[in-house]
Amino acid sequence: MSTIEIDSDGTVTGSDGLEQQIDAGMVADIRKFERSLAGYLAGEIEEDVFKVFRLANGIYGQRQGGHNQMVRIKAPYGAITPTQLDALADISEKYSRTWGHLTTRQNVQFHFVDLEQVPDLLWDLAKVGLTTREACSDTVRNVMGCHLAGACPHEVLDIQPWAEATFWHFLRNPISQRLPRKFKINFSGCSTDCGQAMFNDVGVIAVSRTIPEGEDGAGGVESGFRVFIAGGLGANPHPALALEPFTRREDLLPTIEACVRVFEQTGNRDNKLRARMKWVVGELGFEEVQRRVFASRKFLLASSSWPGGLPTEVVELGDAPAGKGGEIEGAVTPVGQGQPVFLRGLSPELRWNEANVVRGVSNGTVSALAWSRLGDVTAEQFRGIAAISREFGAEVRITNRQNFILRGLSEDQLIELYPRLLAIGMAEPGAELSRDVVACPGADTCNLAVTQSRGLASAIGEALEEAGLAEVEGVRTNISGCTNSCGQHHIADIGFFGAERRAHGRSAPGYQMLLGGYVGQEQIEFAKTALRVPAKAAPEATVRVVRRYSEERELGEQFQQWLERSGGAKGVAVWLKDLDVFPTPEENEDFYVDFGETGPYEKELGESECAV
Repeated sequence: MSTIEIDSDGTVTGSDGLEQQIDAGMVADIRKFERSLAGYLAGEIEEDVFKVFRLANGIYGQRQGGHNQMVRIKAPYGAITPTQLDALADISEKYSRTWGHLTTRQNVQFHFVDLEQVPDLLWDLAKVGLTTREACSDTVRNVMGCHLAGACPHEVLDIQPWAEATFWHFLRNPISQRLPRKFKINFSGCSTDCGQAMFNDVGVIAVSRTIPEGEDGAGGVESGFRVFIAGGLGANPHPALALEPFTRREDLLPTIEACVRVFEQTGNRDNKLRARMKWVVGELGFEEVQRRVFASRKFLLASSSWPGGLPTEVVELGDAPAGKGGEIEGAVTPVGQGQPVFLRGLSPELRWNEANVVRGVSNGTVSALAWSRLGDVTAEQFRGIAAISREFGAEVRITNRQNFILRGLSEDQLIELYPRLLAIGMAEPGAELSRDVVACPGADTCNLAVTQSRGLASAIGEALEEAGLAEVEGVRTNISGCTNSCGQHHIADIGFFGAERRAHGRSAPGYQMLLGGYVGQEQIEFAKTALRVPAKAAPEATVRVVRRYSEERELGEQFQQWLERSGGAKGVAVWLKDLDVFPTPEENEDFYVDFGETGPYEKELGESECAV
């Protein structure tokens, strides 16, 4: 139980004798967790009841069972401060494995946390303004946003204050506590959609329109949003659909709340496998869902939670776009999936500068990516990024490809930044390069995974390095350990999801390979099925595809374009067919052992906590 001494008003005194105030909502959350945990350990609260409670507080069980827990920490739109980074370093050493994991939804996760230690961990988070509340379960999850928001030369609006306002509006909001299923919201500041709004329950993209005559006067241009709904990945991916052509800034939060309300009222509570917003559209039809959202929005004025008008966060912080120009006009870095990255430098430092630096903000500042292999961050790296942020005066964001980005830098600081990142192992040129492989936690800790997706991601990275292909630009590889797409395999150029295979009378780890996924320009293209391969053949399949693309592509040709003229996913699959072969166990026992394992492969599934 907690050893933290805290006053009833949320005042805590540190070891340095300084007092600090903790958010009252966080204090109430943690006190309730302490009471509920005590009741559970005493046998007074049933297992299934406590499970729902802890999940709503961001605490997942692991496949190891017992009291091993995964703790998921929310970082709205990826924003994280130096003080918070230092706290995450301490937490990784004190409660976990001396490292944490950045997720594709801009959360931070720690594994193998003992259940009895969770309250202490929550207090340590609360002291730096972080929470796990509603990071899991049937709630409005972490509100995502483009990691370049507020520093992007292409944005129409800075969506950061909007994402911040949305996060606070739904945190502990009664209408979003026990939804039929989880609900995901995402923001992008322009149609490039680096935030990947197109596969969320609600995806918001900043746009502009010419004001029609007779509406607020004649002429002019108005910035606002296009709201998309009912997107999703998983075993049945569904593209988000435009709710209306244009949503005014004053109407955005009411529109999002109306979407949540319609989902709460119409989502399938009897079958959680068919309970997401995409299934509501499938059941009722898009026009009916659209009608209900507009009707709910119209009458929200009568609600006690009415969020009309401009949110306080937007009024106080402003949402003007960063814009182009300044000292570096004409040197605007292309952003988004598939954009070319030209590596001309001969030294690692020059290649890092060409691949990981984004230029083009009006005040002359630049942004730089700190590459995190497999999204894993050690205590030393958390503290290193915190120190860099303080000393360089840079903001830090978590990206949806499991990296950090440092913003607000000057060109002169890049010379000092590179050796600092090199010293903590985060200076590899990884942005939009083939080495930046994304993977879910997989069978290492997840109850639903059937393969070691992290092990495959590591093996693919190593194979690309050995083949001299790790710095081929414009190729994204994403891996999931099952069909649920936590690794977002559907939207990658090269995607894999784990599956059990049977060969020569034995179970073996395998993967379904997909090709051609894309998100951008208010469009989404889900990757097409190519072929099944043994897990141990997946790295070779990736190497072959990346090499062929690198050798055959025309100047400026994106992966999707090359794939189409190469026969599509099915055409490339025919070319790879020789890899879908299992040797006998006597010929090669390794094919029957998953990555990172020592014994024969067995498909082991635990009870799903994602569907609780």
